[in-house]
Amino acid sequence: MQKLKMCITNDSWNDDDVKPYASFRHEYTHANSLILRGSKLVIPRILRQRMLDLAHEGHPGQSLMKRRLRERCWWPGIDQAAVKICESCEGCRLVQVPDPPEPMMRRPLPDRPWVDVAIDFLGPLPSAEYVLVVIDYYSRYMELEILSRITAQETIKRLKRIFRTWGPPRTITLDNAKQFISCELEEYCRTNGIHLNHTTPYWPQANGEVERQNRSLLKRMRISNALYNDWKAELNNYLELYNNTPHSITGKAPSELLQNRKLRSKLPCVDDLDTIPPSSDFRDRDLEKKMLGKQQEDRKRKAKPSDLSIGDTVLMKNLCPTNKLSTNFLREKFIVVDKTGSNVKVQSKESGKQYDRNTTHLKVIHDPEPDDLDGDDTPSMNPDFNTEHRSSGPLSSTRNTSSDTEDQSPSAGMLRRSHRTPKPKTIFSPRR
Repeated sequence: MQKLKMCITNDSWNDDDVKPYASFRHEYTHANSLILRGSKLVIPRILRQRMLDLAHEGHPGQSLMKRRLRERCWWPGIDQAAVKICESCEGCRLVQVPDPPEPMMRRPLPDRPWVDVAIDFLGPLPSAEYVLVVIDYYSRYMELEILSRITAQETIKRLKRIFRTWGPPRTITLDNAKQFISCELEEYCRTNGIHLNHTTPYWPQANGEVERQNRSLLKRMRISNALYNDWKAELNNYLELYNNTPHSITGKAPSELLQNRKLRSKLPCVDDLDTIPPSSDFRDRDLEKKMLGKQQEDRKRKAKPSDLSIGDTVLMKNLCPTNKLSTNFLREKFIVVDKTGSNVKVQSKESGKQYDRNTTHLKVIHDPEPDDLDGDDTPSMNPDFNTEHRSSGPLSSTRNTSSDTEDQSPSAGMLRRSHRTPKPKTIFSPRR
């Protein structure tokens, strides 16, 4: 600060130590032992950390902390120092907003039907039952099984019933439910040459085909339960409807792609002529619709490639918060040990236990060195996001009904005159 005061007095800025201050040489004044830039105090290096700690009391965000510091003090690199303090604060890191998801990765269409299938359970339902949903990735053909118990043995029994008709597939995509990671199911699949493709825990988007069908199924079951008080009533009707209706992506009915023929239904139709060659445009439609859906979803979710790499120190998202005051991320730190696409394997620094997570569940942390708090005065702007909450009042309607009835029946014993018009009498004479 003494060098800076001498430079202000002599108007000489050739010293390398004061070059960061030279850009504002015409704004400095000094009085006694204080140096001012306009109406702001120029803070010496030894007091900057103290000023940063005071400004971060109450855990303000980066933008708020910058405004708080700029109002009263200044030094070269003040904005960068404020950003590093916010990023290195443990409390702020635990409640940060999770990173946006990575761009979607579309599964290619299998080369033939019933090679890759996906399974999932829908439930529990009010009757304490579950629905086992099986979807073929090639044809989108769907099979349903209603179960009262979802043990591994019962699941294998129902899969055998389905595979008895269509044969065992090559791969099965499924989540990490207890019955799906059991030794019995793994042994059954190993015996039949089936590879189990488990999705990332707590990331249902990885099994989106069957999850989307669960939503459609649940919608029809709610309608049936509301109208007939029996959700099983229309389940078979919907299954027949779905499998025999052209799919919105492929343009072909799932039963047609699976069996290479159109099934008869209640709707009348003209039999296909043998002279018409089979169409294969569904593959082009599938690719076109998938890429269009990928672009729209990536744009809507603001997806971007993750910069996670092996060896990074990360925080893991708190996927099972206990209450409203639970933080978004856990305090425990993890090391990235493997990364395949958006699936990341991390290992705890404390317990050594490993977890499989999606990149969206992790956040890289950087603990800056104390010397990194000084830097060039390059402004960094971060927009503030304001969320508008809309509320709508309850709707009320009133209905006014009134009925006036009058008893116009004649009193007992009173004569009543008829108002009918008398017709002339017709007299027929016999033929002579």
